[in-house]
Amino acid sequence: MSADITAEDAGISWKLTALVDRTAAEAALAASVEDAWDSDLVMSAHEVEADRYDPINAGLWRIEAWYPRKPDRALRKQLDAMFGGNAPDFELEKVEPQDWVTLSQQAVEPVCAGPFHIRTPEYPADPEAIDLVIPASRAFGTGQHQTTAGCLVMLGWLNSRGVRPRQVADIGTGTGLLAIGALKLFPSANMIASDIDPVCDEIVRENARDNGVTMGQRSGALRYVTAPGMDHPALKSRAPFDLLIANILAGPLVELAQDFALALQPGGRVILAGLLDTQAPRVIRAYQRMGLRLERRIDDGDWSILCLRAPAW
Repeated sequence: MSADITAEDAGISWKLTALVDRTAAEAALAASVEDAWDSDLVMSAHEVEADRYDPINAGLWRIEAWYPRKPDRALRKQLDAMFGGNAPDFELEKVEPQDWVTLSQQAVEPVCAGPFHIRTPEYPADPEAIDLVIPASRAFGTGQHQTTAGCLVMLGWLNSRGVRPRQVADIGTGTGLLAIGALKLFPSANMIASDIDPVCDEIVRENARDNGVTMGQRSGALRYVTAPGMDHPALKSRAPFDLLIANILAGPLVELAQDFALALQPGGRVILAGLLDTQAPRVIRAYQRMGLRLERRIDDGDWSILCLRAPAW
């Protein structure tokens, strides 16, 4: 990518494409998740499969990124940081403005995670699994990322052990997928989901409707509130919880350790995700200082999903 591109093109978005090895792709995606709160860059990566169109690059990963302004030196600096100081040369393509978060998640294959089958509406249901339909969305959490899928696996594991939570909260819900999945496993639970992004309100409601989940405050229904962390009267009034789910980022998970611990009833559990495996020890220590113990850890690639439990007294 040329470093002398500085002007903006009104009404035009840009697509950036590069081929890298798997290690570089995973590191860049991890960095893009960490920077998601303050960046306009939307990134995805897919392994190149050998076919008649691209037999040479099989095994490499195609990084695709979308940016609402003409790429400039600031973006180059951001990309260099994401790639450890050595960003590849991106091909640039000027494109019509679109919702690039949605576009980057279209045409994705269904995901099997524990007892769940997560798909977009274009794919058929799996009658042998708990089928969840989540369209490409403006919010995070379509089941494609290891952290979301790992949380679903952890929910399935708890269910297989006979855990039946009655008061459940999904903090940082995004699309509402984890809250909806939890209600499918625990249909009599009182479920509340929250996110700091107001756009999630409409998305959660749409996904709940498409998956046969009722919105409301009764048992078996899903209530949504817009809130940072646990800072909402509805969350405080629902506490203490049997189960908290938080698929966000390592930093906020550490900051919320005390709030989460205080919101759990004795013996209650918290599922934590959105953290790299290298960040897991720091997150675990933060919750152990609150008296919780690690019950299970799932490592998927560079990502870790944790289940911790509060003391039973």
